[in-house]
Amino acid sequence: MTANTYNGTPDILGQFICLLMRKAEMRYWWVNQNQTHRQEISGGYLWSPKRAQGDRRNPFYESMREVSPGDLVFSFFDTLIYGIGIALSNCYESPRPEEFGGVGMNWERIGWKIRVNFIEMQHKVRPKKHMDVLSAVLPGKYSPLQASGNGNQGIYLTELSAHFAEVLIGLIGRQAEELVQASAQQPALIRPPAEKADMEVWEHHLEQTIEEAEDIPETDRESLIIARRGQGLFKERVLRIERFCRVTKVERLEHLRASHCKPWRDSNNEERLNGENGLLLTPSIDHLFDRGFISFEDAGRLIISPVAHRESLRRMGIETEQTVNVGAFSEGQRTFLDFHRNSVLLQAQR
Repeated sequence: MTANTYNGTPDILGQFICLLMRKAEMRYWWVNQNQTHRQEISGGYLWSPKRAQGDRRNPFYESMREVSPGDLVFSFFDTLIYGIGIALSNCYESPRPEEFGGVGMNWERIGWKIRVNFIEMQHKVRPKKHMDVLSAVLPGKYSPLQASGNGNQGIYLTELSAHFAEVLIGLIGRQAEELVQASAQQPALIRPPAEKADMEVWEHHLEQTIEEAEDIPETDRESLIIARRGQGLFKERVLRIERFCRVTKVERLEHLRASHCKPWRDSNNEERLNGENGLLLTPSIDHLFDRGFISFEDAGRLIISPVAHRESLRRMGIETEQTVNVGAFSEGQRTFLDFHRNSVLLQAQR
């Protein structure tokens, strides 16, 4: 018998079981895009500030940190569900898109971005006309729709229950059903290669600002720029506190980089060179830490983001089945790690 099997069952049954498992893992989101729908849909992304005005937490910006590749996003604007998007990435830090122009001028300069492939629906549903069925599935908290059927514009991105999503898909029809089926059959969606290109451009802009700053001595300018790559004076100062990678225990310096707890791009010049703003990490662990797939509690417990792909983490040297403690941190490190948990870790704080 040459056909593939799944736990001893015929291949077709195994594929069906995998499909059901994938659908169970899939999450559904609703985004209100009245202000930025043109830019986001044509650009293939979602973007939000990290915080509301006054540095207040906003649960609908925090939701950005929970989206995973393969999740489905219902796009709503001008009273219609315009289309459905497939998330192609987790969220990552990104400057406010220049194409927003005058929209959101009071928003933070650096926010969250998610790559999304939006697909326009041929049948655009107006929820207001279907409240006889939708009212029964509206959530009691963070509902994207008012009881009248009008959009709740105080909400940007909010999660939908599977039941709510199924009702919407049924109202939209066959195109939506086929899209869900196709997404469920592709559990390993690939992130676009340009995912961090906009942040690279922004960091390069910050480097140029430092290079052109006449009030900063030349040697200090060099140290600040090199610190972005986890080297130079910053690494020397981290070495006064750390001796090896907290996770892998690698201690050879050529295999370690000094990783900022509060990212270089978010830090002021003093923080960029502060040794207590750093950890020595191997490149793969540095990547996970920088992207918010892992973090640490003050007492040293390793935190794994719920959106992280655990099999990949295991292959990169992260223990995912048992509690890991990497040792306590200094008072200064704890301050910077607090920033990391609240502003970098991909985990909404509800």
